[in-house]
Formats: sequence, C-alpha cells, structure tokens
Amino acid sequence: VFDWHRLIPLTWAHVARQTPLGEQKRTSVSLLCPLTTASNGGGLQKVSCVEPKKCVREPECRTHLTPDPLEKQRTPVAGGFLERENVISALLDMGFSDIHVNELLSMWPSVPPQQLLDIISELILLGLNPEPLYVALKKSPELLKLPIMQMRKRSSYLRKLGLGEGKLKTVLLCCPEIFTMHQRDIDSIVGVLKEKCLFTVQQVTKILHRCPYVLQEDPGELEYKFQYAYFRMGVKHADVVRTDLLQYSITKIKQRHVFLERLGRYQTPDKKGQTQVPNPLLKDILRVSEAEFLARTAYSSAEEFEVFKKLLAREEEEKSESPVPDNKSLSLDEEEEEEEEEEEEE
Repeated sequence: VFDWHRLIPLTWAHVARQTPLGEQKRTSVSLLCPLTTASNGGGLQKVSCVEPKKCVREPECRTHLTPDPLEKQRTPVAGGFLERENVISALLDMGFSDIHVNELLSMWPSVPPQQLLDIISELILLGLNPEPLYVALKKSPELLKLPIMQMRKRSSYLRKLGLGEGKLKTVLLCCPEIFTMHQRDIDSIVGVLKEKCLFTVQQVTKILHRCPYVLQEDPGELEYKFQYAYFRMGVKHADVVRTDLLQYSITKIKQRHVFLERLGRYQTPDKKGQTQVPNPLLKDILRVSEAEFLARTAYSSAEEFEVFKKLLAREEEEKSESPVPDNKSLSLDEEEEEEEEEEEEE
C-alpha cells in the first residue's frame, strides 16, 4: 500500500510535465476521481477500474445488441442508387446530355434502370446516334418496356427482310412502332406485298425502307391501293417503288388522278403502255403540295378542285351503298397471261 501511494506523486508529476497548462485542470479532475476511489476503497481490486482495459471491453458489449431494422432497409436502397448512378454514367458516356438522361429515366419510372440501359444499348448498335434515338424514344416510349430478348429477336427478323443497320436506322426513326407491333401483323403486310402485289424480295426491302408506314396499314387497303395504281393508273411495279406511291393515302391518289383524268390531262395506258396524251410524272402528281399540283400539273383553280372533291366523295358514298360487281378487274396473273397470249397472236 505504501509503495502504491508513493507512486502517485510521481505519476502526477509526469502527467503534469507533459500536459499544457490549459488542460492541466481537466486532466487533474479526471485522474483524481479514480485514484481517490482506489485509495478510499481500501482494496486494490478496484484499482483495475482505472485501467484502459474497461474502455476496450465496452465495444464488445455493443456487438451483442439486436441489429437495427433500418440497416436492412438501407442496403437495397443503396444498391438501387448505385445502379441508377452507373446507368446515368453509361448514358452520358454514350453521348446523351444531362437533360436527355433525366427525361429518359423519367419516361417509365417503373422500368429498372438496367433494362432501360440494355434497350438503349441495343438501339445504339443499330447505328443510331443519341439525339435521333432520344427523339424516337420520346415518340414511342413503350420501346423502353420491351424485354431485351424481344428487341433482339425483332432486329434479327428485320435484318432477314433486308433491312441492314443503315436501313433499319431509317425505319426506326420513321416508324419506331415496328418493334412493338405483333409479328403476325408484319407477316401479313409482307405477305401482301410478295404474294398479292407480286413485288420481288428486293422491291419489298426498298418499300419497307422508303415507306415503313405501310407496316401499319390494313392489308386489304394496301392491296387495293396497289391495284388502283396498277390497273387504273397504269403504274408498273418499278414506278411504284421509285415514287414511294404506297406511302400516300388512297384518297389523295384518287382525288388527284381522277381530277386530271376528267380534265383530259391523264389517260390510263393501254397494255403496251401507250397513251394518246402525255401523262404527267407521278412525282408531279403526288409529291407536290396541293397549290403546286393545281398550278403546274392540273392548271386549275382551288375552287374547282374543292367542288370536285365533294362530288367525288358523294360518288364514292353511292358506290359503297350499292356495290356493282366489277367483272373487268383482273388479277396480276390473269393480266400477264392475257398479255402473253396477245404477244403470241401478234
């Protein structure tokens, strides 16, 4: 006991020598409390309470506490945050602006960010640049909800139709719904072009590339549009493809063709492709505005054309109410057979 009390002044002197003056008062209080307790307690067993071992053991007691239930909730949230940050970083690296990235992520909040990144990456591989791709997705945001395997399968199918990377890029910009359409709808349109209209495989590819909107048309109306151009106007397959005739509505085609016909400025070619009057070019009939069509092709006034359109609509309505069987209409195969017979006779 005397040896222990003899050490106290030495210890105090040593601490005071290494402690700044401003902190000596705080240090003395913290040391005297445990030392006094040890000396007044009468036992050396309690001296161990001033040793640093108790401070070391204190965290060990906390390890046995029940885990905070909020910790479990923070883990998935943190994971989702990191996934979103990674997707944002990847989109910025692709060339999207901050505004575009925010709008893309907000189009379908329910879509996981990784799925959105996979779809956009697949479209980038088709040759699209970030700016036009953003426009296409804004026009048809349901593309972001497609399963990635469906996107890849549809891309592969369109490539088989001859729509390579460059052509598929154009189709996607004009008609992004091509990726969300039912497969049977696309097959029916392609079947009409090949089997009913008798276009070649190369011509079908050009039509789908130049007029992708035909994929959204009714197959029966598309077939009727071609037959009208082929039989009534005398337009051949190559001209239909070259002039993009199938992209125009049947109403517009009829109005301008019949108007010119009744003015005597258009005549249906005979089977040899000859006419008694020079027919205007298709691009001057369909590709121009109505004002330019009237001024340069029909040489007529807007008032006359408006009256004619009303009369034509009334005629079409009367025909629909009392349909008359048209025995003169021929299929393409029948017409080709007749042409061959006439050539043999000649």
